[in-house]
Amino acid sequence: MKLGMMTLSLAALLNLGLVAGAQQQAPVPDAPTPQASPSLAGVGPITPGKGAGDTEVTGPNSTTAPAQPAPSTEAPPNHTNTPIQTTPPELPAAGEGVQKVAASISINVNYVEVPVTVKDSKGKLVPGLTWRDFKVYENGSYEPLKMFMTDSTPLSIAFVIDQSLTSDVMAKVNISLDSLQGALTSYDEVAVFSYSHGAQERTSFTGAQSARLPAVLALTKETGTEMLVPDNSGAFASCNIRENGACVDPNIQEGRSAGNGTFITIPKEIHTLNDAVLAAAKELSTRPKERRRIVYVISDGKEYGSKATLKEVLRYLATNNVAVFGTLVGTSAGFGEGYISKFHLPFTMYDNILYKYTVATGGTLDSERGTNGIETSYQKIAEEARNQYTLVYATHEPMIDGKYRHIVVNVERPGLEVISKEGYYPNARDAK
Repeated sequence: MKLGMMTLSLAALLNLGLVAGAQQQAPVPDAPTPQASPSLAGVGPITPGKGAGDTEVTGPNSTTAPAQPAPSTEAPPNHTNTPIQTTPPELPAAGEGVQKVAASISINVNYVEVPVTVKDSKGKLVPGLTWRDFKVYENGSYEPLKMFMTDSTPLSIAFVIDQSLTSDVMAKVNISLDSLQGALTSYDEVAVFSYSHGAQERTSFTGAQSARLPAVLALTKETGTEMLVPDNSGAFASCNIRENGACVDPNIQEGRSAGNGTFITIPKEIHTLNDAVLAAAKELSTRPKERRRIVYVISDGKEYGSKATLKEVLRYLATNNVAVFGTLVGTSAGFGEGYISKFHLPFTMYDNILYKYTVATGGTLDSERGTNGIETSYQKIAEEARNQYTLVYATHEPMIDGKYRHIVVNVERPGLEVISKEGYYPNARDAK
């Protein structure tokens, strides 16, 4: 029995050996024949991740691989839901941006120009930003940039000087006017306006470094007004000339403009700020598009007695691409007083309305109480207005519909203050 089992085992081993030998003697296939590289002639541009086209390598021993799907050209999803612009805007060469922007806006009437000022936490201008750092939204919709410019822009400035200031504040403003020309360049142009009981144009636009400007500013200096304390009784009363106990002038007798012993009719102050800004904006609307249009106001911000309303003037500014900058002086420039002056009681005078102009149009406002501070603000604000980033995009709204378009500009960096106009109205002049 043992001998039979050993014979069977040897037979099984011989059979396994024969099978293994048969498998080892199977012919081995040859390696693939080397093929010449396919020609790139007539093949489109090389796409990252795809190659120079869908060219297939064929041979007698090769198999065709399944075609790979073309990669998506859409931007990758962003976890912050912030759109990404992949196509760069037009970047004019240094020194050519001003003319390029004006020409592009003239040809493409749906192009919108947005000057932007960017400051850090210390109030200093932030240079070196690129078009990738900015995101522009119009009426909530993202708008890709069509042009981006960082060139310095020549200024067309309409200076508006408040002559209804008190005598002590007016004296500081008069001294500071002598240094105003030093903040400007020979490429800028200036018009001068003043207001007290109405707007007055002192000179139309002239060269910023011409001899005419300091002469006009010298003629614009005034003494200011005195703080009056109403009194309707005694020697200083409004009706201080009497005959037999009655006023000689019936227009100021008791019960009329001066009141009587039970009440006092306080004379109303007249500060026609709205009319002055509107007059300056009308003069600026005729200036070329390649110039930055600016109304520069030197005032305490009080407003009463103007024929034009704030809403009407803001609409005109937003229609004609005019920004309002200013130096706030007087009581409105004080730390505590300046904050309180922004509140308005019904049926009373506006103590400070200037900040509303600057916020709506993308300008900046400095608050200064001393002569040196006022002089420094001229240089500072002129520098900010000249060195703004210029963003141009194509609006998706109808070209002319008369509706207000709201604009929001964001910068993709933390801790920065972005200043730009809040919106605009389409201008029929641009549709020519």
